[in-house]
Amino acid sequence: MFSHVYLKEIEEVFRTPIIQQTAFWSEVKGRLGVQSIAVNIRIRKSDFYPDAGPFEYIMADMLVLLQQVSEQYCYAYVPYGPEIDPGEELRGTFLEQVSEQMRSFLPANCIMIRYDLAWESFWANDPDCISENGKWLGPPPVNSQEFRFNYGTELWNLKKAGSNILPSNTIFVNLKDESSALLARMKPKTRYNIGLSLRRGVEVRMAGLEELPLWYALYAETAARNNFYLHDIEYFRVVLTARANDTQSPADVFLLIAEHDNRPLAAMFLVISGNRATYLYGASSGESRQFMATYALQWKAMEIAQACSCHEYDMFGISPASDPSHPMYGLYRFKTGFGGEQYHGMGCWDYPLIEDVYLYFTAIEMKQQGYHLS
Repeated sequence: MFSHVYLKEIEEVFRTPIIQQTAFWSEVKGRLGVQSIAVNIRIRKSDFYPDAGPFEYIMADMLVLLQQVSEQYCYAYVPYGPEIDPGEELRGTFLEQVSEQMRSFLPANCIMIRYDLAWESFWANDPDCISENGKWLGPPPVNSQEFRFNYGTELWNLKKAGSNILPSNTIFVNLKDESSALLARMKPKTRYNIGLSLRRGVEVRMAGLEELPLWYALYAETAARNNFYLHDIEYFRVVLTARANDTQSPADVFLLIAEHDNRPLAAMFLVISGNRATYLYGASSGESRQFMATYALQWKAMEIAQACSCHEYDMFGISPASDPSHPMYGLYRFKTGFGGEQYHGMGCWDYPLIEDVYLYFTAIEMKQQGYHLS
């Protein structure tokens, strides 16, 4: 495989359904103090298509965030990138070539490149990883994963990260059909709860920046209830107000609030990029659950996404399978009810650049494992 990597302007990052690979996301992170760079990746077309001519190429790109881990060191983080997938047999070689060429664009104190890969897992459809009742069992042990990924590379330098940053398992709901077909694909209980919520008077509306405290109160309650990482309110202010309209990859952000008798019961951030809508952040009250506000909220988000010509809706994060012991099992039960297709990604993979510091960093990281969104 032949690939050539070179820098490009953030404003020229290609339009994509992956919100974390847009100029908009670079703007969000920049306002929060995180530097980013973008690179073009030129790949020989004949590596993908044997009938292509020797001088034909495919152009792709990649947004890279530079995350500080200490005063001395940083790492390069690629959220859900690169988007282009060279095919299972070439993935390791491709990332090795891209990583080695990336070295010259990264600070000398950059300890690794961490790819949060959205590529479908090698083992998503492997019969050995699927139970008798059709449930995905997850990937094999880490040593087997690393052997598969590094096979064919020269340096065998791709390491499975100890935990993932963005969700590696999600559900995509097809929005191409009319509302009646969408509802028909849902589980009966989900369909019933949507109707029940609306009959009981739950209303969903778009909210502005002045109502961000309403969102944050629900969000803080949800974080405390479910014990997950709590962003401060300024983070969400930036997400809601950032703009990248003068770039090739802008995004639209909606804050939606579900209420009953003017009392907020649930809220979410809906983000639209390319032809995809993403349920990026959600929150709900632990009270008045009989109104099923979260169901009305999701249904309204899908209606908005369809009105914006989106083809798919990303539920953004579930447990790998129907496992009651998993901390995200509740989300799994809720989100699978909406009739989408489960998708299992590769998760985070590291390409160490400074080996000794990398080993120290990952040892510390293992003690602080947790699920969070970045």
